Amino acid sequence: MKTADDMTEERRKANNLDTAKKQAHAYCEKVKPFFETIRYNVDKLENIVDDATWPLPKYREMLYLR
Repeated sequence: MKTADDMTEERRKANNLDTAKKQAHAYCEKVKPFFETIRYNVDKLENIVDDATWPLPKYREMLYLR
C-alpha cells in the first residue's frame, strides 16, 4: 500500500502546480514511475483471486473486449 500512497502524494503535488505544462512534467517524471510496481502487484493479484470474486475486468480480458 505504501507505493500507492506515495503515488497519491506525488499526484497531489503535481495537481497543485500552477501550469498544465508543469503538471504534465510532474506526472511523467514523478507519478508514472509508480505504475510499473503497482501494475506488477495487481497482475499477481489477478492470478490469485478467483474470477468470481474479482469485481473488475482483468487486464487480459480488457485487451480482447470489443
